[in-house]
Amino acid sequence: MALDTRTGEEIVVPGAPDIPGLRFRRFRGKEDFPQMVEVFNAAHLADGLDDTRTVEEMEKAYANLRNSDPEKDMVVVEVDGKIVGYKRVEWWAELDGTHIYAHFGFIAPKWRAKGIGSALFRHSEARIREIAAEQPGDFKRLMETWAYDSQPGLTELIEREGYEGVRYGFEMVRPNLDNIPDAPMPEGLEIRPVQPEHYRAVWEAEVEAFRDHWGMEETQEGDYERWLEQTPFEPELWKVGWEGDQVAGIVRNFVNREFNARHNRKRAYTEYISTRRPWRRRGLARALIAESLHMQKEMGFEESALSVDAENPSGALELYKNMGFEVVRRNTSYRKELTV
Repeated sequence: MALDTRTGEEIVVPGAPDIPGLRFRRFRGKEDFPQMVEVFNAAHLADGLDDTRTVEEMEKAYANLRNSDPEKDMVVVEVDGKIVGYKRVEWWAELDGTHIYAHFGFIAPKWRAKGIGSALFRHSEARIREIAAEQPGDFKRLMETWAYDSQPGLTELIEREGYEGVRYGFEMVRPNLDNIPDAPMPEGLEIRPVQPEHYRAVWEAEVEAFRDHWGMEETQEGDYERWLEQTPFEPELWKVGWEGDQVAGIVRNFVNREFNARHNRKRAYTEYISTRRPWRRRGLARALIAESLHMQKEMGFEESALSVDAENPSGALELYKNMGFEVVRRNTSYRKELTV
């Protein structure tokens, strides 16, 4: 059955609480980003999460969405004309053909625990069923969302709606950049400065390396161009290991300057770590991480951070612990079977 909740700009969200001035509407585009950023950053601060956004970063992210149309797949929440939350749906196909329909959102701390999130949750599921109904085929369909261990209210809502935790990940921080382990590059490999003519090879190597990881999806037309538009995109900070003309492994370091300014920190990120199969188990990732940490220290940073899948098939969690990173929080991916 069609959701059919839209009347002009208004969106009717069944089960919404009776709050004076509460309104659900369509996404208006660029004019919404400043208040959306306020909500995003306030929500993350309240939940003890480090991620922050700028208006420029959000604009770029929304300009490069894949399988998500904000005009159809998003709900903006207002109270007395001010944005206090938003929720969006997107989907992708995993390598085995399973279709994943994800939904996620953010609510300003003041407006939590009032029933807004619960109503949005079920509205998103209804939208997901509309999308899935337009995709005939004999493949598995799952709804997905996620929460951190610092979000007990969200976790309770997700589990109450019948979702089960299926995968765990960790955010890790190296609290200082002292005593960096000695980790020479494997014989025959070298690190080279990344030039624009290398971007395509780096992207292709990264896609290939991550095909072994949980939840990976098939590439689509335009993915390389979207990758180029990621923020932050700082190839001058990357450490890429080469053997001849082949990219063997990558660490795409970056800096979240908004986070550092907001929290008065000097943190860099040692992220997007990948090694292609022929070069695994030779110490390449360890060497690239060590080079990254030395660079970060020379640049004046005082700590480094990364994220990792707890069940990474390459044993990344233990490697990162050995390199001095410590677990600071856990996130859980939740899924529920979808029938159409």
